[in-house]
Amino acid sequence: MKKKEKLHLSSKKHVGAFNQPLIFFLFICLIFLVSGARLFWIQIINGSYYKRLSEENRIKLIANPPIRGRLLDRNGVVLADNKLFYSLSVQPRLLSNSQWIDLRKSLSDLLNVSNDQLEIAFNRNHAESPFKKLLLTDLSVEQVIRFKEQEKNLYGAQIDIGLVRNYPYKSLAAHALGYTQLITQNEFSKLSERGYKLSDRIGRKGIEAAFESELRGKWGGEMLEIDSIGTVQRSLGLKLPEAGKDIQLTLDLDLQLTAEKVLSDKIAGAIVAIDPRTGAIRAIASQPTFDLNFFSKSFTNKQYDNLFLSSNLPLLSRAFNAYDPGSTWKPVTAIAGMESGKFPASQKLNTVSCITYGSHCFPEYNKRGFGWIGYEDAFRVSSNTFFYQVGVGSGSKALYDAAIKLGFDNYTGIETFLDENKGLVGNKKWADEGRGWGKSGETPWIVEDMASASIGQSVVLVTPLQLARAYAVFANGGYLITPHLVDGNINWRSKKYFQKVDIKDTTLDTIRRGLRKVVTSGTGMGLNLDTSIFPPVAGKTGTAEDSSGGADHAWFVGFAPYDSGEIVIVAFAQNTPGGGSVHALPMAKKMLQTWYKINSHEQLTGGKDGP
Repeated sequence: MKKKEKLHLSSKKHVGAFNQPLIFFLFICLIFLVSGARLFWIQIINGSYYKRLSEENRIKLIANPPIRGRLLDRNGVVLADNKLFYSLSVQPRLLSNSQWIDLRKSLSDLLNVSNDQLEIAFNRNHAESPFKKLLLTDLSVEQVIRFKEQEKNLYGAQIDIGLVRNYPYKSLAAHALGYTQLITQNEFSKLSERGYKLSDRIGRKGIEAAFESELRGKWGGEMLEIDSIGTVQRSLGLKLPEAGKDIQLTLDLDLQLTAEKVLSDKIAGAIVAIDPRTGAIRAIASQPTFDLNFFSKSFTNKQYDNLFLSSNLPLLSRAFNAYDPGSTWKPVTAIAGMESGKFPASQKLNTVSCITYGSHCFPEYNKRGFGWIGYEDAFRVSSNTFFYQVGVGSGSKALYDAAIKLGFDNYTGIETFLDENKGLVGNKKWADEGRGWGKSGETPWIVEDMASASIGQSVVLVTPLQLARAYAVFANGGYLITPHLVDGNINWRSKKYFQKVDIKDTTLDTIRRGLRKVVTSGTGMGLNLDTSIFPPVAGKTGTAEDSSGGADHAWFVGFAPYDSGEIVIVAFAQNTPGGGSVHALPMAKKMLQTWYKINSHEQLTGGKDGP
């Protein structure tokens, strides 16, 4: 029994001795397998990432932003340029957690900024460069000086110098110029392929957005060799940034300043001044407005909400938004009547206190009527019952066709079309299809609609810019222009941009004479007071009920000189009851005074003038 036990123990020892090398071998294999897998993961799967980390440790790329192109008025006056700004950033790779906490406290005390604000900025995801964290922008001069005084004690932090958009005239032409903002994370993922960086600003609205590709320029940069602690050893190469292109606008600063001034005491409104010979916009303003420099500074969420969520809608361009045009629409009805052949140029109609259509008696504004009158006197006194008869008698199609000829119910072609409202010209087809809110077949076109449409009410909405474009047809002898803010190298009088309107000469001449009578002896006579130096002016007043339920709108549209048509002015006072001749006409009068002064000076000095 003892002999067997000895044999059994000897066998165990032999097996154990045999298994030890195998176990050791398997252990070594496991180590090599794990190491190989790790190396494969590092070098093959994440090779590019770690290569970039390695390169970043010895080569640093310093990006140099381009200078954004300036915006200039037609005479070269700067309306938008750039100014230096200072920002604070840190390099997290140079800091441990405890070092960052100490640095954060030092920066907070030194710059009078909360710890929380610095921490939030530090933890924000910066996809463009994980080696640099932007903490603060738009530092004051005092903050920069404080930092520089203590810089040696603020290891890992640095002050960067950049450029930010600057608007010397603040709110001037704000809606036309537009503004820039930092690109978002989503935008960066799409725009990075086009050379954009996360710190880039992009044109958000107006000309800044429409001409973004020309204004922005191209980034440059310098490649630096640095050591392990971040000290620069030498420059390995430099590529200078390419500045963006300056954009010269058609705006005239003096005329634009007048437009802003005449609107300043209005609740809301717009001014448009346009050259009917080319479509060049000389002034375009909207009230209320905002300071464009707001977007170039740091702002709180409350300040942001006060601007974007304001009930006054300061970011909305009234020049591009659509409203009831009232009596300024009557030339469209006149075209429908004459071009349809149902109410020729010589037609006279009896105007009365009111005319019943359907279930409603549509009144004459003076409650009496003006007796038997023709088109010219109907414009002069702005008779409603005359144009009710013409519009209803001509029909929905004739009125819509006339509106289309003058460019309504369509975009004007201006470069900033993304900000533009198309407007509305109600018609039978539109009503039968549901009017944009109902079901097809349940909202038919009725005679009351036709009567309202005849005088620019209820089912007609137009923008001040559309109205300026339409009246340019009467000013320039029958051509539909393309409004624009930049002349560029385009021939704006070519057939593509300057199109002959298909209306008879007798129609055009009749409307022109009527618009002239408005100013000489009609509702626009106020324009003649103290304006003996003015050239002959033609135009139309308008008082429109606000179909959205607000107070009446006031309008005046005019052009001068009557014979040659060099300027069209649209003055619009939103929800300002009292009539176009009371509120809008005085605004247009001041615009004409400034224009005439500019025009006279240019003719004397040989300055810019003409097509």
